[in-house]
Amino acid sequence: MTMQIRDIDAAAVWMPVAIAECGVRRFPVGETNPRIVEYNSQTNLVGYDDKISWCSSFVNWCMAGAGFRGTHSALARSWLDWGVALENPIYGCITVLTRDDPTSWKGHVGFYLRHDEAFIYLLGGNQLDEVRELAYPVALVLGYRWPEQS
Repeated sequence: MTMQIRDIDAAAVWMPVAIAECGVRRFPVGETNPRIVEYNSQTNLVGYDDKISWCSSFVNWCMAGAGFRGTHSALARSWLDWGVALENPIYGCITVLTRDDPTSWKGHVGFYLRHDEAFIYLLGGNQLDEVRELAYPVALVLGYRWPEQS
């Protein structure tokens, strides 16, 4: 079941948490950014450094910081089974993308900002090795998710 935008009465209260992290980036080889290690502590990557894929760790950390339970998984596609599906994206919704092959386990996850005909713009972690906005082809979108209403 997908939710219509009119069914959602909550704001994306996790977005200020995410925006405040802009600029956090992976450190060079031989060094580790402790903030990314902290992101990883929200997933099954506890104890891992900043050299591993950390997009889902970042989303989990932001959601926890806003008082929401995440997936606690480092897999981007784990978000496809979280919350409720949205028919159309809204600001701050969790957006899951495919990577390489739509049928593989690989993916990327971030927070929706906006889109145009060709690109979707996400705020996320591990986007060019940092927390930042980045554009992705719209064709890569697997789904949009929103927390379940309590």
